[in-house]
Amino acid sequence: MEVLKRKNSEESSMRNLTNLNIYESNGEQSLYVNKTREELTPPDPKAHLCSIIIDDSEQYQELDGFGASFTDSAAYLIHQVLSPEQREELMLRLFDPAEGIGLSVIRNPMGASDYARDFYSYNDLPEGETDSELASFSIAHDEADIIPLMKEAVRLNPQLKLMGSPWSPPGWMKTSGSMIGGELIEEYYPAYAGYFVRYIKAYAAHGLPVYAITPQNESLYSPGHYPGMIFPAEDQARFIKNHLKPEFVKNGLSTKILCYDHNWDQPEYPLTVLEQAAEAVDGVAWHWYGGRPTAQTAVFRAYPDTEVHFTEGSGGEWIPPFEQAFSNVMRTGIEILRNYSKSFVLWNMALDENNGPTVPGFGKSTCRGIVTVHQETRELTYTLDYYALAHFSKHIRPKAVRIGSSSNETVRSVAFRNTDGSITVVLFNDSEDESSVEVHVPGADCVSFGMAAKSALTLAFQ
Repeated sequence: MEVLKRKNSEESSMRNLTNLNIYESNGEQSLYVNKTREELTPPDPKAHLCSIIIDDSEQYQELDGFGASFTDSAAYLIHQVLSPEQREELMLRLFDPAEGIGLSVIRNPMGASDYARDFYSYNDLPEGETDSELASFSIAHDEADIIPLMKEAVRLNPQLKLMGSPWSPPGWMKTSGSMIGGELIEEYYPAYAGYFVRYIKAYAAHGLPVYAITPQNESLYSPGHYPGMIFPAEDQARFIKNHLKPEFVKNGLSTKILCYDHNWDQPEYPLTVLEQAAEAVDGVAWHWYGGRPTAQTAVFRAYPDTEVHFTEGSGGEWIPPFEQAFSNVMRTGIEILRNYSKSFVLWNMALDENNGPTVPGFGKSTCRGIVTVHQETRELTYTLDYYALAHFSKHIRPKAVRIGSSSNETVRSVAFRNTDGSITVVLFNDSEDESSVEVHVPGADCVSFGMAAKSALTLAFQ
C-alpha cells in the first residue's frame, strides 16, 4: 500500500503555478539564501543529468509538521538567559509562519531528560513513599519556563501540535526506585496510566492540548547517568491495551498514543506492540540513532492504519565537519518524509556554548541545539539545524500532502502539495560532484539548474 490516495491526473494538472520562490544552501557561509531563477547555477551539459518528475496524482501521508523540543535546558536558556528582545526575536523566527520558519510540532519530555538542570518528575516523593492515587502530582516545574514558551509558540502558530514523552516514570513506580534504570513495576501500571491523564488535563488547563504521547522515550535503552527505563515490547503493549487506552477512553481524551519512540534498527519492537495492541495504538515514533528510515515503511506496510512519526534526531560533535552534519539533516529529513512520516522533529530547541545544561553527573555533552544561547555572553546564534529545518518547514505547511517525486541517491527529492494548492519540492545533491537537474511540476514551467555537491534547494511553486 504505497500510494495512500490516487486522484484523477487531469484534475490535478489543471492548476497553474506561475510564481516560484527558491532557497539554496551551498556551504557554511551560504545557508538558506533566497535566489531568483536567473541566479541559479546554469546546468552543466557535461554533468550528470537528473530529471525530477513531480506527480501530484500520487498522494501519500498528510503532514503534521516540523519542530524540536523545549527540554528543561532549552526552555531555561530561552526564557531566562535571553533578554526579552532576544526571546521575542527567536520565538518569531522559530514559530511565525510568515516572519519565521513556522515550526509546528513540539515534542517535550514529561519530566527530566538528559538535558535538564536536575532530576525531576511530576510526582517526586521521599525515598520509600508511594502515591498510587497521584495526590502529589504537579506540573509546577513546567509552569516556570516551558509552559510560557509553549503558549507564545501557539500564539505565533495556532496550528502547533504538542507531543509528550517521559524519559522515566517517577522513581517510586520503578524497580530501581530511581529515575535512573529499572523497569516499571506492574502494580503501578494503573497509576502510570493516570499519570498521563493528569499531564494531559493539566496542560489543557493552560490552553495547551496534548496531540500525542509515547509511553517511554527510547524503550530499549537504560542509561546509567540520566533518566531512562527499559520497557519491553510485550510490557508496553499490555500497558497500552489494558491501562493507558482505557484511561484515555474513560476520561474522554483524544490524545494519540504512539508506541516505541526509538531507533530504526529494532522494527520488531513496534511490530510486537502492534501485533498485541494495534487497536489501542495510533502510530509508531522513531529516532535516527541506529538503522535506516526504510524501517518506517516496513512497519507501516504491515500496519497501514497506524501513523508514522519521527520524534527525535540530534546532530552534534560526532559529525564534526559542517558539510557532513548539514548533509545528514537534509538527506535524512528527505528520507524520513519519503518513508511516510507525518512529522520531522529534531532534539533541543536551544543549548549553550557547552552543549548543555545537562543533568548532574552526565559528563561531556556532544549534542547541538537548533540555536545556541551563550550563557557567558548571552549571544544568540542560529545553527545549521535551523537553516536545514527552514528548507522544509517554511514551505511545507501543516496538512500538506506528500505527492509523487522521482528520487535517487544522486539527487534526493521530496514533494508536498499544500492546502492552498502550492507545491514545494526539496532537493539535496548527495553526490560528490555537481549535478544538472530538471524539475518537472504539473502546471509550471520546467526548471533547469546546476547543483553543487552536497547542496540543498527548496523550490516553492505557487
